[in-house]
Amino acid sequence: MKRIFSHGLLLVLVLGLGTALQGRDLPAADSLSDARALAAAHPGLKIMRVRGESMEPFFGDGAVVVVRTVSFLRLRPGEVVVYRNRFGEVIAHRLVAAESGGWRVKGEANDAPDSTRVTAGNLMGVVYATFNVAAPMSPALEAVDVALAAPAR
Repeated sequence: MKRIFSHGLLLVLVLGLGTALQGRDLPAADSLSDARALAAAHPGLKIMRVRGESMEPFFGDGAVVVVRTVSFLRLRPGEVVVYRNRFGEVIAHRLVAAESGGWRVKGEANDAPDSTRVTAGNLMGVVYATFNVAAPMSPALEAVDVALAAPAR
């Protein structure tokens, strides 16, 4: 079978589509459906919804995120991770810097970093895809696990 697209061209098409859709909120049912299809196609992905605004403008309250399980050793600065903080809350924030004792993380809109470091023991995964959701939230989306995008604690 003849290849129609080179990997580079396909990447440009995908990135172009992402740019065209940037800033658009999808209906909640479409976002959840798209996230479920993505998770079904790739083992190790989990769907979560975001509650809070600390990651704006990257994603906001009500967004659907697809989280991929990764090794702690593969983390890189700038990635958005989901982890459990010392208060037992599930948080979605960006990796700022590796330090002794784990990674320092911070919400995009927060002034201060989180007090809990991300470690191999509390890491749940990295955000693999995001879907911004237009209000109102669907009942199906309310049943999805929550990751907080909250002020630093």
